[in-house]
Amino acid sequence: MSSPALTVPSFAELGLSPKVIAALARVDITTPTPVQAAVIPDAMSGKDLLGRAQTGSGKTLAFGLPILARLAGQRSRPRQPRALIVVPTRELATQVRRAIEPLAFAVQLKLVTVYGGTPYDRQTKQLRAGADIVVATPGRLQDLVDRGHCRFDDIEVTVLDEADHLCDLGFYPAVDALLKQTPVTGQRMLLSATLDGDVDRLVRAHLRSPVKHELDPNKGSVTSMDHHVLVVGGFRDKVAAATALIEANPRSIVFTRTREGATELSEAFIASGIGAVDLHGNLSQRVRERNLHTFSSGRAQVVVATDVAARGIHVDNVGLVVHFDPPADAKAYLHRSGRTARAGELGAVVTITTPRQVDEIVRMQSRAGVEARHHDLRTTPRPMTRETLAGSGTTAPRATAGRAGTSGYQGNRGRGGAGYQPNRSAGPRSSGPRGYRSGRDERPSYAGRPSRAPR
Repeated sequence: MSSPALTVPSFAELGLSPKVIAALARVDITTPTPVQAAVIPDAMSGKDLLGRAQTGSGKTLAFGLPILARLAGQRSRPRQPRALIVVPTRELATQVRRAIEPLAFAVQLKLVTVYGGTPYDRQTKQLRAGADIVVATPGRLQDLVDRGHCRFDDIEVTVLDEADHLCDLGFYPAVDALLKQTPVTGQRMLLSATLDGDVDRLVRAHLRSPVKHELDPNKGSVTSMDHHVLVVGGFRDKVAAATALIEANPRSIVFTRTREGATELSEAFIASGIGAVDLHGNLSQRVRERNLHTFSSGRAQVVVATDVAARGIHVDNVGLVVHFDPPADAKAYLHRSGRTARAGELGAVVTITTPRQVDEIVRMQSRAGVEARHHDLRTTPRPMTRETLAGSGTTAPRATAGRAGTSGYQGNRGRGGAGYQPNRSAGPRSSGPRGYRSGRDERPSYAGRPSRAPR
């Protein structure tokens, strides 16, 4: 990967109109990011485009600004949008709308978001009024097409954002069908973290000689964040460790494996005096948006989320990501971790684990291209801020080739990293936040339930 040029072209040199440039300035965007400088010229020329870029790098405007430039000056017919942006989640649809809508307004273009979990009436009314750009999840969009509320005859540009996540969620057939309904002469842009499997099938079927911008290989997404593994004795210590981390890092996201776990852990944080919200599929869209706004506005210091929200959380200044439950694989690890260290900021990622799971975590982080510091909860300095963690711990142990589910973790007995032996009598034992009953050590799932019923 070549280094970006020292001289970054201005938005004017990239061909954007004075109205768009002025609108960008109003939201304090005055210089293109490297992704935007690379992608915008090809996108403005109408070429099909295949892009891979780090979350938080400005990729939304990299494809959004050329769309505005192409559509400005004309009006769309009722139910006949001219640009389509397909995204995997409701949260990402909202994020894309927030990034593009103020700029679209500046050039008198109308943008509509379309996704499930919300009433049809408002969406159909906006489409009848002549929407220029539709940002949509696949299911609701196809439903509106089938009902005659939206047609693709006038589509000039189609974007698939986070195409790999669309495929991971099982949307390949729906996306493939939607693309087949758009004019073959239209421009198509696909952005994805990976370019294999079903993503490659979409590229081969629907893009014509695309220009490729691979600006973020997987390892490039982890260079501005510190990675840590925090080894604890059992579930009770996991909750106490997570609480200590959040108290020391008040802009954090914690990931759990299950929806129930996200609700319970957020309630445990609240019981300990920490402002927390949860985000998962059991919540209505209204509640999800409310909780995310509570966090993004600073009224909550942590959001506890499941993997379904890993790509949908786009909030600035998140300093810490905690994997309370380990992610399923290296790809999920990178997507979760990408909620911090956005747009050049620094951040930290902590995976909380028991000794039994250390080998698995080490192998997963190796596949993700991550080098992590390892810490023992009993000896890690407090408070556990990003700076404190960076100055303590040891290098990762070598994963053993033993039986799956076991660990040869002895740890390097250096500063803050004494080998963690799962000994119930060793070291202080924390009762954890109120609302949890302690469970047996090494339990792979939630060992207790809060004393009050989940929301």
